[in-house]
Amino acid sequence: MTDPAGSLLSLPPPEVPPQVLAALVACHWGLTGPLHPLTSERDQNHRLDTGTASYTLKLANPAEPAALTDFQTQALLHTAREAPNLPTPRVIPARDGDPILPTKDGALRLLTWLPGTPLAHLPRTPALSASIGRALGELDATLAHFHHPASDHHLLWDIRNTPDLGPLTDALPDDLQPRITTFLARFTTHIAPALAQLPRQVIHGDFNPHNLLADPAEPSHLTGILDFGDMTLSHRICDLAVAASYLIDPTDPTTLLTPLTTAYHQTNPLTAQELHLLPDLITARLVTTLTISAWRAARYPENAPYILRNAPTSRAGLDALTDPMTLATHLLIACGTPT
Repeated sequence: MTDPAGSLLSLPPPEVPPQVLAALVACHWGLTGPLHPLTSERDQNHRLDTGTASYTLKLANPAEPAALTDFQTQALLHTAREAPNLPTPRVIPARDGDPILPTKDGALRLLTWLPGTPLAHLPRTPALSASIGRALGELDATLAHFHHPASDHHLLWDIRNTPDLGPLTDALPDDLQPRITTFLARFTTHIAPALAQLPRQVIHGDFNPHNLLADPAEPSHLTGILDFGDMTLSHRICDLAVAASYLIDPTDPTTLLTPLTTAYHQTNPLTAQELHLLPDLITARLVTTLTISAWRAARYPENAPYILRNAPTSRAGLDALTDPMTLATHLLIACGTPT
């Protein structure tokens, strides 16, 4: 039977002994030093400290096709060339010049380590929201010119696939299940047809506060954009909706969403149709986060704290977005776009 979440979300991360990974790094990259484990939803990641520099060692989930790993790697290389000011990880090729080392346990890659504190541990402010909007706008403008044969793959986290969450809703708390089921029906009949008309391109897909780093001494200055593992060919506005879903002030959603959206729009202009649909797409991302997280936490209770780390924020955001039409009008006016 086909797993409803797909193999990438259904299989646990690989568990290769650190000494085996260290030997591979020493052999193929000529680097040695202690490996420190990092949390991850699908992959096995470590920080490598050599004494003179630090790196991120990524072992992909064995269910990840080789073409998909290459897609993510080529996107990093493209971004480094076309937008070198963006703080994305740099790919460190192995001694033979190849950026990816195939192993029986998954594809192994080495990336530069980026300094900074995850935004999840910093205060959310309008200035920080604007910085996120500018960075995402520039990244999307850069990725608009990036093409890869593996880009158009199915990813359950992709907002355009929201209707596919149906089989996972049984894992939701009883008080959320009817509400989310109703939204999924509305998405299928009303939101999806409108979304299908909007611009498509490769997007990052996961601009969440755990994937963004900032300087704690200057918290509006981003120092890192991490985790290109959810990249896919989707609708540009979905990337902004993902970022926005983590920046909802429950007392007044416009407080952080306005600077985020206007900064993105100034960097990478949006259409009126995209802005009209944005609040519904933000809701869709909140629904996606809550549903997939609940399903995966039930499946892997030993990793539940990590899997559910964004659930409280998503629940609060969902409760706050009660009037999408008014929010859309506000954002259209803030961006100076005719309604």
